[in-house]
Amino acid sequence: MSYPSPNQHGYPPYGHPPPQGYPPYPPQQPYGAPPPGQGYYPPPGPPQDQYNRPPPPPPQGGYYGAPPPQGYPPAPGPGYHAPPPHSPYPGQQHAPPPGPPGPYGQYPPPQHSPMPPQGAPALPSPGYTPGQVAPGDYRPQADALRKAMKGFGTDEQALINVLSKLDPLQMAAVNQTYSTHIGRDLRKDIKSETSSYFRQGLLAVIDGPLMHDVNCAREAVEGMGTKEWMLNDVLLGRSNADLNAIKAAYKQTFRRSLESDVESDLSFKTAALFKSVLLAARHEESMPINPAALEHEARALHESTSGRMVNDVTEAFGIFARSSDNELRAIDQAFKNRYHESLEKWTEKEFSGHMRDSFLQILRTALDPAMRDAVLLEECMKGAGTKDEKLVVRVVRVHWNRMHLDQVKRAYRHRYGRDLVDRVRGETSGDYGRLMVALLQ
Repeated sequence: MSYPSPNQHGYPPYGHPPPQGYPPYPPQQPYGAPPPGQGYYPPPGPPQDQYNRPPPPPPQGGYYGAPPPQGYPPAPGPGYHAPPPHSPYPGQQHAPPPGPPGPYGQYPPPQHSPMPPQGAPALPSPGYTPGQVAPGDYRPQADALRKAMKGFGTDEQALINVLSKLDPLQMAAVNQTYSTHIGRDLRKDIKSETSSYFRQGLLAVIDGPLMHDVNCAREAVEGMGTKEWMLNDVLLGRSNADLNAIKAAYKQTFRRSLESDVESDLSFKTAALFKSVLLAARHEESMPINPAALEHEARALHESTSGRMVNDVTEAFGIFARSSDNELRAIDQAFKNRYHESLEKWTEKEFSGHMRDSFLQILRTALDPAMRDAVLLEECMKGAGTKDEKLVVRVVRVHWNRMHLDQVKRAYRHRYGRDLVDRVRGETSGDYGRLMVALLQ
């Protein structure tokens, strides 16, 4: 049995609007990231607005001081003083005021006094608040999932049809409904009825973004060796709110400290970088930009490697770990203006190994998260053989946010000249392949 996909605002399946009085889901950036900086990937065909006028070209010279490209959610207001986004569900802070919807279905922001200099903390991303579920009746999905696994054999396509269309809070609601309505554990049922990468993908989906991150973080440091790429994907470029949620859930789940596990599993320099990151003390995106201070940061980064036999990694990772995405975009622009080289090119040239990959992950999250994910997905498929474990983790991660996923697909076509879904379809097969394609569609 197949269920229609939620619409662009994230309404529950079957096309029903949210209950009376609830606003539509606001557009979400991946895992709490702020509006992207550079990179605009227009949809196929001649894009036009409601008056049949073509949109303006994307801004040149970076994001600092320029408006975000058309097609992205609006950036914070002047001076980056915008309040945190509204919660789409009742009982949470920052409930929207009554009134007509604004751009992308969001309600107009309430009037607040100016933010304090340090900026206000951002709220966790959807799916990162334990116990938070979407409103609505999810018994039909729970029944369909149970029917697909009950008796002899498993209806894999039915599992794909139901689970691939849910957003984080809908997935949490289905999980909860399955437990209360069916009286069984959905994760255990999926685990016993499926296998291989198909099972890995389904379990990642039903875990939801928070527990998937927690399980990935544990897997990255457990046993011999470290899955450095997985630590990068889970921990770098994240908001303070999401990092704190991951640390708390990790502690509750495994009775261990994520900070200690990561620090003991990495070498000295990268351990120090991740220790700084896991403090969850980045400047908030609402913190006003200080151009003079960020000019100084750009010079400090250049001087950490210029004319040195050994790079001053401590100075560099301090800046990368504490700067907000807004600040990193500004530092990148200041670096270009002063040294006629992008911060990304400089990083690729001056660093190596896990430290270089970590810096690039943080920087690309700030500059262009859609292109970052397009490149990470291609990395799973290029060369001989497919890195299936990586592909599962990364496809599940991007599928949670449909607006971001749409930008990733456009970025992929822009970079590689082909369709992402077709590329993944050609690299995978069987139920596993059908699940990956469904998550990306």
